[in-house]
Amino acid sequence: MLQETLQKICDAEEEACDRITKARRQLIEAAAEAEASGKSAIERTLARAESEIAHLTRAAEKRVTEDAIELASRTANRQATIRARAERRLDAAAAYIVDRMVNT
Repeated sequence: MLQETLQKICDAEEEACDRITKARRQLIEAAAEAEASGKSAIERTLARAESEIAHLTRAAEKRVTEDAIELASRTANRQATIRARAERRLDAAAAYIVDRMVNT
């Protein structure tokens, strides 16, 4: 009977060791799967972020181009207005000078 009890204890210890080994293997596999899944999620997130950055960059470049065109147009209009005013003043100044020279 003592022999049977000792054998049962040895069998139980062996079974426990087998379970521990199996649990360790499962833990290692689960950790590897979680790491792979995490890497995959990070890669997808990075890809989405890069895509969004590219989209925002294109939109910003388009906006900057549109703003630059609008600014150039406004500047050209102001320049034309200032030039016309300057030409009128120049004509008035020339007439004034001629009038002063003739009337003196």
